[in-house]
Formats: sequence, C-alpha cells, structure tokens
Amino acid sequence: MNLHEFQGKQILSSYGVRVQRGHVANTAEEAVEAAKKLTEETGTGWHVIKAQIHAGGRGKGGGVKLAKNLDQVKEIAGQIIGMDLITPQTPPQGKRVHKVLVAEDVYYPGESEVSEFYMSVLLNRGKGRNMIMYSTEGGMDIEEVAEHTPHLIFTEEIDPAVGLQGFQARKIAFNLGLSGEAFKEMVKFVDCLYKAYVGSDASMFEINPVLKTSDNKIIAVDAKVDLDENSLFRHKDLAEMRDIAEENPIEVEAKAVGLNYVDLDGTVGCMVNGAGLAMATMDLIKYAGFEPANFLDVGGTADAKRVETAFRIILKDPNVKAILINIFGGIVRCDRVAQGVVDAYKNMGDDIKVPIIVRLQGTNAELAKQIIDESGMPILSAVQFQEAADQVKAALS
Repeated sequence: MNLHEFQGKQILSSYGVRVQRGHVANTAEEAVEAAKKLTEETGTGWHVIKAQIHAGGRGKGGGVKLAKNLDQVKEIAGQIIGMDLITPQTPPQGKRVHKVLVAEDVYYPGESEVSEFYMSVLLNRGKGRNMIMYSTEGGMDIEEVAEHTPHLIFTEEIDPAVGLQGFQARKIAFNLGLSGEAFKEMVKFVDCLYKAYVGSDASMFEINPVLKTSDNKIIAVDAKVDLDENSLFRHKDLAEMRDIAEENPIEVEAKAVGLNYVDLDGTVGCMVNGAGLAMATMDLIKYAGFEPANFLDVGGTADAKRVETAFRIILKDPNVKAILINIFGGIVRCDRVAQGVVDAYKNMGDDIKVPIIVRLQGTNAELAKQIIDESGMPILSAVQFQEAADQVKAALS
C-alpha cells in the first residue's frame, strides 16, 4: 500500500526522524491558511508547494514549486491542484492532483554548505535481509546514479537476528562524508529511519533527498513509503491512510468483492484459480505471441456469480480482445465451474463481445467439457495447455 509524502512523514516523525514540516491543503484558499499556520510554527518565510500523488519525479513534471509570498502560494496551489501531473512514474495520461503539501523552506543560508543525500530501506530478497541503500547523490533518480556512477551507491545489510547496529549507522554517516554535529545527526537519523521501517511493517522507505541543512541538521525532505498489505491487520491506523483515489479503480473494485486482480497492458484477459497457475497462464499467453491484460485469481470458489463478477471486472478494460479461463478442479469441481461459465454468459447476454476460451482440468474435467460444448454458447473449450494457447491465437488472428 503506497502512501502520500505527508503520510510517510507522519510515520517518520512519530519515530523521531526530523522531517520537513508542512500542512495539507485541498484548495488554494486552504493552502494560504496552511502557509500562515506554518510560518507561525516554524518562522519560514518561503513555502514549498508539493503535489501529493502516488508517484515520484513530481518536480520534473511541475508538481513541486517554491512560493516566496502568500500570493504565490495561492497562485501555485491553484495551478497544481486539479492538474494531471505527468512524471516518469505515472501513466501516460498522468495523475490528477487532489491535494498539496505546503511545506517549510529548509534550504536557508547558514554556517555551512547544504548537502543532499539519497537513502532507502528495503528488503534484499536474495539474502533475506533488510538493506539500507544510500548515496551522496541525493535529489537525482537513483536509477541514473546506478547507471552512470554506480560506485557512489553504498549498501548496508542488516542481520535480522540483531537489527541495525551502532557501528553500521556510523559507517553510513562516514561514507556520506559527514563530520561533527552533522555526523551525530545522521547516526540518529539512520537509527530512527530503520525503526520506522521495521515498526510500520514497510516494504520500502525512500527518502530523496535527505538534507544536511546549513546549520547541520539532518532532515527528510521527501518520503516515499510502501507498506506491506499483509501486515495491515496489525496497523489499523496505517490502514486508514489508504487513498483509493490514487489506485487503479478496477483493482479497487475487484478487491472489494474478494478477487485478486492486477491490471496489465495486454489484450488477453485471464481468469484462473491459484497464483501459480495464473503465472503459468500468463507465460502461455506470451509464448503464443500475445500479452496478458491482467492477473486474476478467482480462488477456490468459481460458481456462476463469482465467474460473472470476474467477467465484468475483466471487461472493464477496453483493451481486452479475448478471455482465457484456465481452472484446475481440485477443491472446486470442473463441472461446477463449467456450469458457472455458461450461466454467467447467459446472464450477461450481449455484454460479452470477445471470444471466450475455457480450459478445465481436474475433477470431472470431461463432464465440464461436455457442458461447455453442449451449451450452445459461443465458448471455445480446450483440454491441453497448448491447445488453449492455440485457441487464443486462432481467436485473435
């Protein structure tokens, strides 16, 4: 589950991480009031207006701007709220901005030079350990740094049995070239950041940039946070942060009815039971020369109502040109699935305008094929995996 920047900063702050402070606004008028309140709290004279969407690279798309007075706060907030912000991490049409974060200016002059760093905490799946990735090249896309100057990216792996050790936090501060008060601040920052990552059951915390201010404070200027959805039952307060307006509406609808659905870019819709079989089915579609339009796991129940719901979810994608149903009848009998497919097809009538290919294997598979073939419905049946692929190819040729 992705969070907005302001939500990620709320979590960080609760664990003692120093953050760039700010207030959220839904209108230009609210932005002005937020700026006034922020000036009273922090003394900041300038304000940073930041679009709140679930995507990085907002500054490159015009979603982060500096306002030097309240008139500019109102003008810039009015420009950003309601815009379709396009960044390297959004769909081609962009994402609609519904709110902005009015944040304090932390790039003020002082006794030392300002520095920007990159830091993230995530899981190294290959080694089964959490990892802190960091670089002196803050403010840049980490992918660009990795491609052109990989020697400037450092990693620190954490043994889950003992957690982050003090010497590791000090090593990170040293590799970032810090000394004195800034060194101590960074050690504390790393320790609190890792506690926030573990304590919130996150999949990733990415801070870009981490700022060393002119008075040697270490501040999280941004916060990109991804929480592990499997842990949300332990974090009711964090689950309430979900912003479904930022998520794919088809995926949201599917989740509401208990279907595991992920939207993809292809033209062949998939309806499968079991994640492993779903992945194999997607591979099958690719081997046939096409691309899957979705991942959809109907689970162990595939009666007429559930199949019909799955049909309607898949057909919300206008790119779908054919649907492949691939069910293994173990818990659920194949004949019940076949009857469910036929009944759903009858109920939906003319709503289905694309070819349907059904492959059922397992308990009562032969009876299932008979039900499909004798239904009088324009449904193509297959027995073998390759036969199903050939049916898809023929239907789309």
